[in-house]
Amino acid sequence: MTSIPSHMRAWIYSEYGNIEEVLKFDPNVPTPHLMENQVLIKVVAAAINPVDYKRALGHFKDIDSPLPTAPGYDVAGVVVKVGNQVKKFQVGDEVYGDINEVTLDHPKTIGSLAEYTAVEEKVLAHKPSNLSFVEAASLPLAIITAYQGLETAQFSVGKSILVLGGAGGVGSLVIQIAKHIFGASKIAATGSTGKLELFENLGTDLPIDYTKENFEELAEKFDVVYDAVGQSERALKSVKEGGKVVTIVAPATPPAIPFLLTSDGDLLEKLRPYLENGQVKPILDPKSPFPFSQTVEAFSYLKTNRATGKVVIYPIP
Repeated sequence: MTSIPSHMRAWIYSEYGNIEEVLKFDPNVPTPHLMENQVLIKVVAAAINPVDYKRALGHFKDIDSPLPTAPGYDVAGVVVKVGNQVKKFQVGDEVYGDINEVTLDHPKTIGSLAEYTAVEEKVLAHKPSNLSFVEAASLPLAIITAYQGLETAQFSVGKSILVLGGAGGVGSLVIQIAKHIFGASKIAATGSTGKLELFENLGTDLPIDYTKENFEELAEKFDVVYDAVGQSERALKSVKEGGKVVTIVAPATPPAIPFLLTSDGDLLEKLRPYLENGQVKPILDPKSPFPFSQTVEAFSYLKTNRATGKVVIYPIP
């Protein structure tokens, strides 16, 4: 491996505000120091998420890490150094993960939109052999959110599900995981007209064009509604008696269950067979990947809420 530089290139913001305005390229950021339970990753690709721009706005500043910060949760890259307590990885391993175990509580000051990031062993997994770094980077936060959200809703074989926002990063994985891992009896999903073909390709039984019909007016009700867009009040009208609504967009209308993931490398390892056999596929937005130099443009695009699947930054120098 090449020697690790003392300084690196990263995207940094030093004040809270709209991420397109406060995020600046910095060619001279100190490379993170390694703790005993961490590995240092040479970042190859990183996905961006709504939590990045909400954090930049200062929504969580009471529990945020001190500024300046390099955003980015999802990472795929190569291990270049390991702490003394690390057992699962060695230098040269290709890994991926959501680098912050608890999403909003003091996330890392140096995230994945940097050449290097230092990450705890327990939130990382070996990159599935059939996936590119771009595909792998698109998965961790979204696939863990999808899986743990279904667990939270006590979803199980034979149950029906309605996915609100089925074409997004999380929703597209909820459809696949509900079908291939949990054994859903029926899957419905909402999206705009152009997303219906994707739903059919993912195995959705009932694609719903939200520009033409209101899902809550359907006669059919579902065992679980997975709300990935922030419509929990409407979602409650579509759930069977005794069913559950889980939402990943605050605020949640009771009794809808608000849900936030806990990053977990072991879960990524558990899902690896489904990724390697192609039952669960990463869904990348057609504009992905954006080059590192166009990270600000990538955030502008993500904020339109028009992305299909995930927006990924690659290559990272």
